[in-house]
Amino acid sequence: MSDFFQSGVVATFHRLKKYDLSEFEADLAEFGANKGITLVLPSLYSEIHGPGLKGIVEELKQVNYLREIVLTLGPADKKQFNEVKQFFSQLPQKVSILWNNGPRFQAIYDDFAKYDLDAGPDGKGRSTWMAYGYILAQKDSRVIALHDCDIITYSRDMLGWLIYPVASTKLDYEFCKGYYSRITSKMHGRVTRLFVTPLVRALMKVCGNMDILNYFNSFRYILAGEFSMTTELARINRIPADWGLEVGVLAEIYRNCSLPRICQVELCDNYEHKHQELSAEDKSKGLNKMAIDIAKSVFRTLASEGVIYNDGFFTTLRIAYQREAEDLITKFRGDATINGLDYDKHEEEVAIGVFSKAIMTAAETILDDPLGPPMIPNWTRVFSAIPDIEYQLSDAVQLDNQD
Repeated sequence: MSDFFQSGVVATFHRLKKYDLSEFEADLAEFGANKGITLVLPSLYSEIHGPGLKGIVEELKQVNYLREIVLTLGPADKKQFNEVKQFFSQLPQKVSILWNNGPRFQAIYDDFAKYDLDAGPDGKGRSTWMAYGYILAQKDSRVIALHDCDIITYSRDMLGWLIYPVASTKLDYEFCKGYYSRITSKMHGRVTRLFVTPLVRALMKVCGNMDILNYFNSFRYILAGEFSMTTELARINRIPADWGLEVGVLAEIYRNCSLPRICQVELCDNYEHKHQELSAEDKSKGLNKMAIDIAKSVFRTLASEGVIYNDGFFTTLRIAYQREAEDLITKFRGDATINGLDYDKHEEEVAIGVFSKAIMTAAETILDDPLGPPMIPNWTRVFSAIPDIEYQLSDAVQLDNQD
């Protein structure tokens, strides 16, 4: 993308020209030797049979700067866990697989409960958090990168670009968020395009000039699941357990990291992964549930910044959101037309209607229960509460991977 424009309060790094991948990775190998870089892959068992993860593994075989790959596995029985181990044994790097619902990890969760530590329900949030705890327990990495396992268009330079700003000894960043476009014959990324972006801009109108809203509005793809950070941040950040994960992580980064140490980087020309249904009639599924969870996360974040809510606030917000979203539809339609993409204006309008209702559903929850379920605590607190947790985590992972 021939664009070097800087907007907002977060530094933006673009892919301005072609480059020599071997030289780029040689730099990363030098950085990795100095700092130690670990890649976290949150995965479901089913993804080892999908096209995304197979392609990712083939690309990762050529990466030589990772100290370790940590695969943090969703629900799986013993047979499935062993199948996942066999699948990842083809990688040349050290691979550690976290069997999050295995008996050894279940014993750890039971221990958490004794100390009144809530690790949240089974899901991506908890799986990611447990991976961070394991990496911190090893004490041999200073940089953690994370990306999903369903990326169809994955290439190893995406990982390099994601890691470089945080790992580089030539730069001074503590957190890096990936961004990209999601295009096939049409525009994708509906929750980002039609919900989060207009919601944040509507909140800027209703709440006024708030630093955290300017911060959110600076990200080009706020819901991107790819980011890298220092282990120091991984230690002190809390994590939401629901679909508010990406927004919740950004809120924690805002709280714990100075803005000049935060950046976003363009990972690729085009990004493709699985698409979810809108689920217009079911608030418990698909993009509908995602929008509700994200809205609750945003509203609770703003409440912590001093915003006071009432019924009138959310009614005004809903109207402002719809206007922002409708204005964006006009822009997206023009962008699609000039690029020869299919664009279904009716389909986009339907999505906005669903997302508008999601705002009110989230509002009802916030007014009824402003605090909501607690976020997963940070690892500083866990290490303080359970002094031997580092050994428990290390032993559980080692023994599970040896069995």
